[in-house]
Amino acid sequence: MKSSLYGFLFAMWILILLGGGIMVTLLGPFSIQQFGDFNWILASGIKVLIALVLVTIWILILLKLKNWMFKKEIKF
Repeated sequence: MKSSLYGFLFAMWILILLGGGIMVTLLGPFSIQQFGDFNWILASGIKVLIALVLVTIWILILLKLKNWMFKKEIKF
């Protein structure tokens, strides 16, 4: 049981680091120049939407991983 828990925690930290790296490298320099004074509002909104989608994907991956690891341990 301990190895599954450690594996889950390791996968969780890898996904957190990977997500943070994607956010900083890809979303950080993203900007829109065509809308004048509202470009920072639109760019921020797009960044928020992308971040929410990535967080949702990460949570779904962790849920599937958790279910797979702990069902393997319990073996009904």
